[in-house]
Amino acid sequence: MDINVGDILEMKKTHPCGSNRMIVLRVGADFRLKCEKCGHDFMTPRSKCEKKIKKIIRKEEGNA
Repeated sequence: MDINVGDILEMKKTHPCGSNRMIVLRVGADFRLKCEKCGHDFMTPRSKCEKKIKKIIRKEEGNA
């Protein structure tokens, strides 16, 4: 799966604050994500995260 820094991931489940959109801060064996609504950032393993992704919103699409 091609995920880059700055992309927004729409997840299948919501964060406890109610948002299901996460901003990608770091890519590697782990992803560092930041909740778009409350700003909480956390690290999660790539394999676990890729299963939970519903949709990828590219940074180029968000600006257009």
